[in-house]
Amino acid sequence: MNSPFSSLKTLLDTPFDTVIDVRAPLEFAEDHIPGAINLPVLNDLERAEVGTIYKQQSPFLARKLGAAMVARNAASHIEGPLADKDGGWQPLVYCWRGGQRSNSFASILKQIGWRVEVLEGGYKTWRRLVVEALYDHALPHRIVLLDGNTGTAKTDILQRVERRGGQVLDLESLAHHRGSIFGTMGAQPSQKGFETALATALAALDPSRPILVEAESSRIGARNLPSMLWAAMCAAPRIEVNATLAARAGYLAAAYADLVADRDQMDQRLDQLVPLQGYERIDAWRAMAQDGAFVELAEALMAHHYDPRYEKSRARYAHESLAQIDLLDMSETARSAAAARIVARLNAL
Repeated sequence: MNSPFSSLKTLLDTPFDTVIDVRAPLEFAEDHIPGAINLPVLNDLERAEVGTIYKQQSPFLARKLGAAMVARNAASHIEGPLADKDGGWQPLVYCWRGGQRSNSFASILKQIGWRVEVLEGGYKTWRRLVVEALYDHALPHRIVLLDGNTGTAKTDILQRVERRGGQVLDLESLAHHRGSIFGTMGAQPSQKGFETALATALAALDPSRPILVEAESSRIGARNLPSMLWAAMCAAPRIEVNATLAARAGYLAAAYADLVADRDQMDQRLDQLVPLQGYERIDAWRAMAQDGAFVELAEALMAHHYDPRYEKSRARYAHESLAQIDLLDMSETARSAAAARIVARLNAL
């Protein structure tokens, strides 16, 4: 039996015990339905081999070879990851478009007695729902931007707001990037994977309540914000956080301690600013890094690079200001107080 779904939420709330993606590992790694496990019926090499035979020799030969491979791989999955599943287990299986791979595997599982269903349209159904949510329709959510210059602890405050019960969308966490050339947080998800994470997060939020989003550019690291989310952010009112340059520099040096500890990585990041700042200034900043003057370096970076760019970006859009929050210092007490004020303001909307 094939299972159709008309929205992201209905698919995410599926009552099945396990969602199984039977596509090849490379397909799964690029993007998949959240929570799905990967039990490929053809691995990457097998899929390529079957595809080549299908195109260059014969569809019949390709199907015959593919069937043998699927049977062997299915046996391995049944004897391995599925060995402990009892008779009441109900899986949902999908492949690229709900075709031969998923139906072949589902047929074997049905013969065992498991109540298995195949996702109608396969992964393409999921991808269509994601695209519809992020590109085809205006977001139903009420976005509020958390704005402030670099070093005003916006990400930390955003997380504190969430712990106090506020609704937040943490774009940097979803993108695995802190939003600047110094913001690497390991490998980023693929663009499709990022969009899946965004759509999933938005589907879990209540559109009737405001959602706090950190003010970002339209690109976080190598990942682009989908058009409807970016449009909502451009039109959103904002809560602004302010702090002195000295306070921000001290906070930033501590927040980026991982980068500070890696002098080679710091040099590589500073090199990327040469086209914007010139060799003379970058050499001076590199000398600060080598001398361990990280607070001074952070202050120089903000004064000459980040603050001017932020102001230029803000000037492009006319945002309603909901509140101005001045941090007297960057202490935990001050950041917690800021989060409490923001939650109160959001609750009043």
